[in-house]
Amino acid sequence: MTEEAAASDRTAPTLRQKIVLAAAGLLEEGGLEAVSTRAVAARAGVPAPSIFRIFGDKDGLLEAVAEHGFRRYLEIKSELFTGDDPVQALRDAWDLHINFGLEHPAYYTLVYGQVRPGHVPPTGRRAADDLRRMITRVGAAGRLRMSVERATEVMHSTGVGTILTLIGHPEQDRDLRNAWEAREMVISALTLPSADPDGQGLLATGASVASPAMALLTTLDENGTALLSTGERILLREWLNRLADGADTDA
Repeated sequence: MTEEAAASDRTAPTLRQKIVLAAAGLLEEGGLEAVSTRAVAARAGVPAPSIFRIFGDKDGLLEAVAEHGFRRYLEIKSELFTGDDPVQALRDAWDLHINFGLEHPAYYTLVYGQVRPGHVPPTGRRAADDLRRMITRVGAAGRLRMSVERATEVMHSTGVGTILTLIGHPEQDRDLRNAWEAREMVISALTLPSADPDGQGLLATGASVASPAMALLTTLDENGTALLSTGERILLREWLNRLADGADTDA
């Protein structure tokens, strides 16, 4: 075998990759309805039983296709963890999310448009976990108005709803100003302004409780709580989250 042929063999797609690429092509061209196991097998040039042997069932194949479609988006999103301003990183993450959803509606609706109670595709869970880590950085900076979990749910659900609404409109009727307005409304609802030059932040009564509660919680998570028992750690986390999420009501 020549050196060129050997290199070609090493870079040739595996059977799994061939099937995923075939299914992805069908998804992009004709939507989810076009992705039948028979059509995928025909395009990939493999017997249909190979799909079930490798992926278990059609849902397993679709999850692999979703991972394929979201891979680059998640890689770019991970780069936002390196910035100095965690609130600006949230804005950048929102914009990235909106642009990806509108540029790749087939992949986006595959993950977020096929709702099944109690089920979130692994790709969707990973995206939500990344968002949770970004919001944790905001909490560590003392700029969060509520608990990390609540803030993550609010931003995630608002972002998904915004994109699905825009996808549902004809392209010529989409007004992206709505997405940017929604972004600023969410950021304003979740975060606090940075402290003024004298170090005195302008905090409302509720926020003055939520902000240090989340800063303390994220600091404990980072540095460990070795002096506390498992039960004490669970109780402390519950108390701090309750303080953060109940602060606005108490105020």
